[in-house]
Amino acid sequence: MQNDSDRFFVLTGGPGSGKTTLIEALCRAGFATSVEAGRGIIRDQSDIGGPALPWRDRALFAELMLSWEMRSHQAARERTGPVFFDRGVPDTLGYLHLTGLPVPEHVMHAAKRFRYASRVFIAPPWPDIFTQDAERKQTLDEAQRTYHALVNTYAELGYELIPLPLTPVEARLRFVLTETGLSRT
Repeated sequence: MQNDSDRFFVLTGGPGSGKTTLIEALCRAGFATSVEAGRGIIRDQSDIGGPALPWRDRALFAELMLSWEMRSHQAARERTGPVFFDRGVPDTLGYLHLTGLPVPEHVMHAAKRFRYASRVFIAPPWPDIFTQDAERKQTLDEAQRTYHALVNTYAELGYELIPLPLTPVEARLRFVLTETGLSRT
């Protein structure tokens, strides 16, 4: 792998599509991973009664997501080998498009500067596994709209989208490792 972006693999998609479960499987398989910004921010802000929640201040939530994803990208540079990201900097741009908020120039600049491998894995909506919880309040309809916003965002930034199969996590893991050339078989 020639540069950092070649070894930085993004898994994205709407909420409740199995991304984090796959990231956890990649971690158990010994790969470096990042933590999803959205859930972390919601947890932290809820714990302190903070305003940066998607149901209180979407613009502030987006700024914290951007900061989190940039920090994750920078931290990954200090690692060797492949790194799998539970979402990436462009997800903030997709979130702004989804919510109808204006896209500040610095967000677009970040999405162009903080690059990942050219092939991005995207988890399609999966109604059979979709659930809501205290942090994931989106409906299945919003999850589907998120998926489409992310497809458009990543494509506009020049990424090739690789849909994840709607299969158990072990099969998804094999698929990702094969597609990235990291298969151990």
